[in-house]
Parts: sequence; structure tokens; C-alpha cells
Amino acid sequence: MDSIEDLDVFLKNIDDISNLVKELNSSDVKVQQKALQKADSKIAALNGPCRTKINKTTINTKPASNGAPNEQAGSAENFMRFMEKDAEDRRKRRLAQEKKATVFKDEGNRAYGQGDYETAVKYYSSGLGELRDMQQLYTNRAQAYIKLGRCEDAISDCEWALKCNDKCIKAYVHMGKAYLGLKQYSASRMCFEKMAELDPQMEKMAKEYLCKIELEEKREHEEFNARQDFDKGVQKAKLIPQLLDKLSEPGQMLLYYCGILEILCQVVTDCSGQTLFRLHDGFGIIDGNDTTRSCLLQEANDSCSQDLCALVLNIWTTTCRENEENQKTLLSFPVSKESLVPLVSSQNDTVQKECLELLTLYSLTSHGRCLLVDNLDVCRLMRSLMECISAPRQQRENRALLILQKLAEDKNFIKRDMKGQLGLLNTAGNKWTCRPLPRGDQFLPAFSSELYGTKVSGVKIEHFVSRDNNGDGYVGLFRRMLRTTTTDSVAEPFAGIMSNISKDKRHVVPPLLSVFGSLIADDVIRRDLARHGGTWKALLIATKQCIACSDADILFPLLGLLINLSTLTSPVIQEYAITLCDCCLQLLKEDDVGVVTRAMGVLSAVLSQSSEAVNHVVQRDAVKTVQRLLKRADLASAKYAVKILTSCTAASQFAREELVKSDKKLSVLQRWIGSSRDEVVSGNAALCLAHCLELKGVASDLLGTDIVMLLLRHAAGDAKKTAVQQNSAIALGKLCQSEPRHVSRLRELHGFEILHSCMKLIK
Repeated sequence: MDSIEDLDVFLKNIDDISNLVKELNSSDVKVQQKALQKADSKIAALNGPCRTKINKTTINTKPASNGAPNEQAGSAENFMRFMEKDAEDRRKRRLAQEKKATVFKDEGNRAYGQGDYETAVKYYSSGLGELRDMQQLYTNRAQAYIKLGRCEDAISDCEWALKCNDKCIKAYVHMGKAYLGLKQYSASRMCFEKMAELDPQMEKMAKEYLCKIELEEKREHEEFNARQDFDKGVQKAKLIPQLLDKLSEPGQMLLYYCGILEILCQVVTDCSGQTLFRLHDGFGIIDGNDTTRSCLLQEANDSCSQDLCALVLNIWTTTCRENEENQKTLLSFPVSKESLVPLVSSQNDTVQKECLELLTLYSLTSHGRCLLVDNLDVCRLMRSLMECISAPRQQRENRALLILQKLAEDKNFIKRDMKGQLGLLNTAGNKWTCRPLPRGDQFLPAFSSELYGTKVSGVKIEHFVSRDNNGDGYVGLFRRMLRTTTTDSVAEPFAGIMSNISKDKRHVVPPLLSVFGSLIADDVIRRDLARHGGTWKALLIATKQCIACSDADILFPLLGLLINLSTLTSPVIQEYAITLCDCCLQLLKEDDVGVVTRAMGVLSAVLSQSSEAVNHVVQRDAVKTVQRLLKRADLASAKYAVKILTSCTAASQFAREELVKSDKKLSVLQRWIGSSRDEVVSGNAALCLAHCLELKGVASDLLGTDIVMLLLRHAAGDAKKTAVQQNSAIALGKLCQSEPRHVSRLRELHGFEILHSCMKLIK
């Protein structure tokens, strides 16, 4: 099949033969006769015109004795046998062709993975020579054509792939990329929109491509306008290439280059100026100038070198502001990648300020953040920004905090490559890139990569991971890249700041805690911080300082961070548990409801890990305090308060006695057992009640209440957590065992059947 017409004829023949077989099997003799005539014509057409002069006509020497109908039946049977044999032969040939085509496809994939696109095209073409309707060969060859810049051929292959499967997502992806390469933006946009329409799960990917199209259109429009200004002789447009020529002159004095850069900063003030700076290789000239490179790499420390360095950073910021193409171009040069992170820690105020200004510009957009993460040393950048925050320079620390906040909150697509490795799906620039994830990544253990930090371009898009630990299709790559150096890059700098919150540093703590709240969304960073003794020590010091001055603005986010860290089991928590509990008990006396709630949250998490801490807080009347708070608590507070009481009553006889002494009928617990607002609260309240029922006389005090009905509802309910049913059943059992008079009420409510069904939950 060399054309669409051949394919149409082939499909029509299949339909005709199918109809012919049905007619031959018809019970109507006339229909069979007509079908035989058609069959003879078809067979004659298949055999083609006779090329010899030999008469091949054969005479049936054994005619059927019963006349025409049997003759027709015999012909029909012969034809069916012929068709069946032909179908079987075709099937075998098809299997053999598929096997050969698959071998060629695998060889093509191997060549493609090695970057040998010409060879890949040859293999894919050989595969199509064996099997013309193999969709994967068309889409794979289209992808290789795109790499070779043969976009028209890629579009043709995608069209053929869609004839094989009109819902082929890859065909629309590659066709959209090919149209984008040809700068046919409308056609490209239609392909990606169609892709999202066919598969809603690909909508996020489609949006990334549509954003890329917008960037390409914007770049082309900017370059067109810039060239027009230059051709029209606009003074600023003419001046930029002249200044760049002077900047490219080697061996000049530092002041000479400083003067040129100062003039350039005044000239490159609009989009056309920024574009002309790029088109005339302004970034490359700075990278190739030994003097500017030396200043940027801080090889000299004199004031003139520092001034030149600051001017280069200023011109970079000016040319990259709201210009995505310039942002990408700047970070494609080695000098910018090598110099930007060290310059964040520069001792020169002007240089540090200009560097932070440039990084802030990148951090404000998703495109810019992808460029930073993909090109800079993220771990070293984290340390440098933390140094800025700890330094006594308010303007610098605010910039550093903003950059960190944007990077920590950012998320990126994750995809799997042809080798099954997970990597970043990055649209920064004009191609997809993949940065493999750290080994042992719990994102999807089966596909964890053994590589880290290696950039691989042109990775084939086989499958998109639809969900991550946070429940969506993105993952924070900045956070994951910090995993390998959490202690050096995250924990120690953070502990250094939190252990010494001076008066002039209080304003940075709430936003810094917000940054770390985003960072610990990554499970590995969260685990490492929870196991870092210095972090706990620093957080305790900070908590005590804030309690002393009643600083609720810091206490609220600080306690939130403590809740997140203390929910993880760690031997370090055991070491600081009692001190941490003392701080929380002190905070329970505060007037701020939010602070009190979070203090109970920390307390509930710590008590579940330390029996020593439980005995300590019980001796400090924690049971009475928490019970009093539970009486007027909302759902969030009740969740923590009930858990505290459950932990205390489980480990301490004295805690049970204190709870019953202050509330003889345990009315507060009954109220939360009967509440349907949160089954976890109800289940913990039932367990706490079961602990108290071990005391003599408690079950008798509950006679005349609705406690049997309340517990039975949960035992018979369809709770998401079986522990709720289990706790309720245990409480019912203890209730009836301690006071037999509850049994009659249980029998009235058919509770024995319910308890019997709950026995499987009780170990």
C-alpha cells in the first residue's frame, strides 16, 4: 500500500469478500448462483490476466449426479476452503511480518536512544517495509524525523499513524511538535488541543505544549519587531550592535568595559532592545570576554572588578526581564551557570544585590524556576540563600526568602523514559529534557533511577505518571534534589537561624517556617529533619523564646512544623519529648485558640511515642487541663485533645482516676462518641472510655445514659477505619462485663449479633 487509494481499495475488497461469503452460505439458491459468479470473477481478478497461450481450462470429469444445486454447493465448499486456506496463509505471513517489524522497531529505538537518528529512521523504514500498518513505527519514525529537522516527513508519518489508529495520542503529540517546528502555530495548537480532548489525563501536558507555542510565537514576534526597528534606523536599535562590537574587543581596561555596559543598560530598555541584544550575541560576547569572565568568577577582588561584575549582572537582569527567550539563552552559557550561585554569597553588597535581583526575576515564573533548577547547583544555592537570610541585611534576606519560597512551592511534571527511569519533564527551551531522580526514590519504587544529576536530552515519551505522593501529576523537583544533602543544605542552616532568633531577625522567621513547611512535603526531607537532633534542639530554643515574649506570629507556624515532624517515629523525639511536652503544657494556658490547638497537636503526637512523657504530663495535671479544653473544643482541637486523653489513660491508672474524678459520667467523652463529625475522634473517645471502664464503679455510673446506643452505632457502622468499630466493640464488652445491667439494654438493641460480627476485628 503505497498511497491512501491503495489502502481504500484493500479495505473495500475485504468488505466485498465478507459479503460474498455470507451470500454463498445463503439458503436461497439464486443468491448462491449469483455469489458463485461473483466469486469466479474475484478469483479471476486475483490471478490476473493470462500471460501464456496454453489453455488452462479444466473440465470437471466427475459432475454431481443430482444436478446444479450440488454443483453449486461443491463450488461453494471449494471456495470456502480456498478462502480459509488463504486467510490462514495471510495470518501466518502477518505474524512473520510483525516479528520482523518488531525487531526493526527495537533496533530503531536503540539507535534513537544513542542519538543516531539517521540510523533509527532506516530501521523504522525497514520495519514499515515488512508491515505497512504498524502504528508504532510511524510515530517512532516521526519522532526521529523531528530530531533531524524533517518536519514535513514527520507530519506525513503522523497522518499514517492516525489512519491506523485515529485516537493515537503520540501521533498528535509529534504532529504538534512538527507543526511547531515549521512555525505553523495554529495547526500545532489544534494537535495539542485534540490530544487533551481524546485523553483528559493529558491535559496538563497539553497545557505545557500550548505554553511553549505561545513562547515561540512571542519570540518570533519580538524578533520581527526588533529587526524592523533596526532596518528603519531607530537610533537605539543601531547603537546596540555597535556597543556589543566594542564590548567584544579583548584586552581593554576594566573602566572601558564598565562604560560600555552602563550605556547598554540605558539603551536596552524595551523588548526590541532585549531581542537585539540576544540576536547580536550579547550573552555570548560577555561569556567569551576574558575580563568579564574573570570578574564574574571572582578571580579578582578589587573594587573595579566588583563594579564590572555588578554591571554584568545588571545588564543580564535588564535583558531578561519579562523575556523568556533571553532567560533561556543566558543560562545556556557556562559563565552564568558557574558564577550565579557563588555570587549570592558575595561580600560585595552591590554584587550580591544584583545577583539576588536576577535570581528573583527567574523565580517569579514557572519557566524561570525550571531553568534555575535545571542549570544551577540547587544544594549550593539553598545554602547560599540561607546564608543571606541569616546575614544582617534586611533587603537581601527578603529577596532570598522570596526565591526560596517560590522554588520550594514549585512542582514539575514527572515522566518515565524508554528505559523505565523516572525523570523531570521540562519544557524550558525548545526540547524535552529528562533529569533522572535519586536512587531509592519512593515516588514509584519500581521505576526508581540509579542515576542522579545527569541531563539526558530527547528522551522518548512512553508514559506519564498520573499521581505522586501529594495526589497530583506534578512533583517538587527542587525539594527532591535537596534530598542528597538534606543535613548540609537544609537542616544545619535552618537550625543555625532558629537557635538564635534575635530581635532584628524575628520578621524572617514566619516566612522561613512557611518555606520549610513546603520543603517537608517531601517525605525524605521530612524524615531527615525529624531525625536531626540539631533541628529539634533549635526548634525547642525558638519555642521557649517565643513563649517568653508571647510571639504568636512565630509560635503558630512553628507549632505547625513541630506537628509535622513529631508525627514521625524518631529516637531523637524520645530525647526531647519531656522538654517539648513542658513547652506545650505551658502554651495550653495561652488565650490564642490557634496556638492552643497546635500545642495540643504536638502534645498528642509526642505522647504516642514516649511513655516517660506520658507519666510526666500526667503528674503535671495535663488530664484536667485537656479535659477542660475538650468541653469547649471545636473539631480540630477535639481531635488532638481526645488523642492526648487516650494516650494518658492507656498508660496511667492515675490518669483514668483523674479523668473520672473530674467528670463522673464521662459526659464529654460521650458527646464526642456520639458525634458523627469525625470517626477518628469518635473512635479514640470510645477507646479512652474503655480505659476508664477498668476502674471500679464507672460502668454503674453510666446506667441511664445512652452509652450503649452510642457505642453500638459505631460498632455496627460502616466506618472507613476498622479501628473505630473495634474500639467501640471493646468498650461495649468492658461495659457489660463491669455492669451486667447494661446487658439487658444491649439485648433490646440486638447488640449481641453486632458484637459477634465485630469479633473478627478484635485480636
